Amino acid sequence: MIALIDYDAGNLKSVEKALQLIGEDVLVTRNSREILAADRVILPGVGSFGDAMENLHHFELVPVIRQVVAEKIPFLGICLGLQLLFERSEESPGVEGLGILEGEILRLPAADGLKIPHMGWNNLSFPHSGRLFQGIEEDAFVYFVHSYYLKAKDEGIVTAVADYGTCIHASVEKDNVFACQFHPEKSSHVGLEILRNFVGIPGKGER
Repeated sequence: MIALIDYDAGNLKSVEKALQLIGEDVLVTRNSREILAADRVILPGVGSFGDAMENLHHFELVPVIRQVVAEKIPFLGICLGLQLLFERSEESPGVEGLGILEGEILRLPAADGLKIPHMGWNNLSFPHSGRLFQGIEEDAFVYFVHSYYLKAKDEGIVTAVADYGTCIHASVEKDNVFACQFHPEKSSHVGLEILRNFVGIPGKGER
């Protein structure tokens, strides 16, 4: 069972449908017991960093997410879900992120010919091997929708990058924690393969 964390930040239905398409059982929940009982956990999300952190605190999900990570349950952050794993964002000065991973979220710089938000297909490069990208070719295209991007402190955890006026740290992996700035659920066959790779990581009840 995969738990999709519901904290009123949207993007649940498309992720749920993509997972069902590859044959997975999905539970949309904010119940701590259900989340901790899941084999894998996904934190999706779109919107404001500050509002999202407020919602996570309001629904008492911050300690639950920390426990998921501590118990080594495979955890995937998508889009805003990636950003929340880090320490801070220029979008919401003074708001602390989850701080599970070290780094900050910066506003995409203005550049000639590039629109912000970055919305559409972009190719990926793989500076380090990552379990999410097993069997996926270099320069594969995935779908982005964002105005802010990750700069991880430790570039050793960065498994995919994209170029859009700057080097975007597009995916990270550390132990049982995975995250994508792009939307695998909207990235056609490549995105479904990424989700299959996540599902293939041994879950809580499969070790």
